[in-house]
Amino acid sequence: MWRFLLLKGTTSLLKVVDPKFLHQRPFSSLCLRLVTQRLIYKPPEAPQHVISLRCTGYLFLESGTRSYKKDAKSTVDFPVNPITVTDIKQYLRSKDIPFHDGYSCLHIPSIFISSSAGKDSFSLFIDKTTGQFLCKDTLVEGTWEDLQDCLEVMQKEGQEFLSPHVLLGYPESVEEQEERARELSEVQRIWSSSVPLTDLPEDKAQLIKTMFQITKISNATLKKFGVRLFKPTKSLVFPWFSGLDSSIKGVKLVSAQSTDSETVTYNEATVPKWSSYYNLFGLPLVGRMDSEVVLTAHELDTLAVSQATGLPSVALPRGVSCLPPVLLPYLEQFKRVTLWMGDNIRSWEASKIFSRKLGLRRCSLVRPGEYHPCPRDGLAQGRNLSRIIKDSIPAAHKSIVSFKQLREDVYGELVNTEQVAGVKWSRFPELNRILKGHRKGELTVFTGATGSGKTTFISEVALDLCMQGVNTLWGSFEINNVRLAKIMLTQFAMQRLEENLEQYDYWADNFEELPLYFMTFHGQQNIKTVLDTMQHAVYLYDINHVIIDNLQFMMGQENLSVDKFAVQDHIIGAFRKFATNSSCHVTLIIHPRKEEDDRELQTASIFGSAKASQEADNVLILQEKKLVTCPGRRSLQVTKNRFDGDVGIFPLDFNKSSLTFSAPVKGKHKLKKVPVKPENEEVEENKVTAKKDEVKKDKTNKPTKTPRSVNNPATGNETITK
Repeated sequence: MWRFLLLKGTTSLLKVVDPKFLHQRPFSSLCLRLVTQRLIYKPPEAPQHVISLRCTGYLFLESGTRSYKKDAKSTVDFPVNPITVTDIKQYLRSKDIPFHDGYSCLHIPSIFISSSAGKDSFSLFIDKTTGQFLCKDTLVEGTWEDLQDCLEVMQKEGQEFLSPHVLLGYPESVEEQEERARELSEVQRIWSSSVPLTDLPEDKAQLIKTMFQITKISNATLKKFGVRLFKPTKSLVFPWFSGLDSSIKGVKLVSAQSTDSETVTYNEATVPKWSSYYNLFGLPLVGRMDSEVVLTAHELDTLAVSQATGLPSVALPRGVSCLPPVLLPYLEQFKRVTLWMGDNIRSWEASKIFSRKLGLRRCSLVRPGEYHPCPRDGLAQGRNLSRIIKDSIPAAHKSIVSFKQLREDVYGELVNTEQVAGVKWSRFPELNRILKGHRKGELTVFTGATGSGKTTFISEVALDLCMQGVNTLWGSFEINNVRLAKIMLTQFAMQRLEENLEQYDYWADNFEELPLYFMTFHGQQNIKTVLDTMQHAVYLYDINHVIIDNLQFMMGQENLSVDKFAVQDHIIGAFRKFATNSSCHVTLIIHPRKEEDDRELQTASIFGSAKASQEADNVLILQEKKLVTCPGRRSLQVTKNRFDGDVGIFPLDFNKSSLTFSAPVKGKHKLKKVPVKPENEEVEENKVTAKKDEVKKDKTNKPTKTPRSVNNPATGNETITK
């Protein structure tokens, strides 16, 4: 079903790439016939439960006793033929396939069930943005090209429907099968070892409820949602049930931990891992005729909403960080979706972003504030949750607003000043002092001299944010992704892994869990292709931070007859518009103009600086004193900060073993300059040095006083005095 081709001029060719991007139309009839014969008749050794097309390309290289696996899910490639909703509709009309135009998907009758089994139910959903499809009756999913293949096969063979096993894809590798079996076994072990809270003694159950601050949640609600307790870790277990046979597919374990400030923090873990966890907690309790749902960011909030209001409520699998598009078909049936993500600015921003995916016209948002806490806190405080949901505001907005409509937003920013400032860096406290934080929707321009370490520094800055849950997309056109990933992995481990290869798997497994993605571009690229890829990634992976390294690699693809400064202004304007419209922070690396080695860079040193400095919210310059040979030769200067106007400079110390710019040593560095002297000055300097040596010899020949010892009355010890 998959066809490989060379991608010329659009993307670089990876050794292994995600198959879902490697489709090209049209197919020959011979190819269709061969593909049909190979896939319709399912081989007996293929796993019976695998009916999904979320496959990943793997490359195995034997090297001693170790086999390497390369997962391409972390790379963001641009589809060869990007699909639009108009293209999808035209194709469906050409095949005489009826469809309903939904909020985020098109609905068509399922082609994987017979007409007698309810083919008129329009249970196959096609994502309007990506073309991905999902059949809710069989849980078969795949790309738009896969659906086209299936329809062509049906038309050619005169079939009414296809078996779900037609989209089995390639058999899983042995390693994949073992990993899937381990995860399923672990899920079964945790679920069978956990006990319902209703089976606990009253005093222990009350203690657990107090620990998780859910004393107002009734046992009936906990039993209704199937919440259990895993005794070994005293964690609440939230199940993920299959939509077909209600079997257990995964679990989320939530543990509570108190802090010094008398607040409770929650630690979450999922089996399977985060990248494969696509649960809408509470979905099995939603009826087919329900038209309203409350979407929350946490399972405990869903329990509170359901108990207090009786409304259907579901929780996202990864909170406010991500709304996977694969879950959108399950939310299509609702005419009204209320997003109640939490009680802070970050949740409010996530609500507005998610409402775009779900469809603005049917979404309403619960604005965070003093009278609108998160649902579980509102239930504990005795708030009227039904009234809060009823007072939620529509997500759709007009082009012109008054201050009356902005009043609550302004108040929210005044109350939550720390959260409005953005995500704080943990490795760069001085950057927090100046910029206050990393905020969505901003454009940062970063520059520095050639060879000063721009890519290395900005990779650590991005890694710092990524480790705190900021979904990050890297577009490195100057160095390849393997080398960039090696740099970031070294910074993540804070050590040279070349000297500690036995620790590689440990750090690589942890690094793999970060929400970090890479574009597959390398070398000169067209700005439209790059922007389309960024938009695709924002929709698919909820990217919050995009790094472009660097601007000059996108200028070579433009019309050579146009002035290069006009081309650069156009590109910067496009990134500015993307950052604002997508609510995504864009960090743009730009090379400076050539300056003298003894001169520091300024904002005016940025190549084509007029448009760049004007459109940027932040301007960062990596300064390097090339004529200095001791620590302290590098520093970071913030020359523009649109958020609150603070600017400044602070030193950086580069640790070569970990490739990190660690915190500088306290105290001022004494810089040793290395001047270039003419020959006549060197002769004069030699004469002066000879005179100084003669003076020193005369001083040493003079008689000196003999030291004498006296008793120290305080200590009783002898001290030497001259």
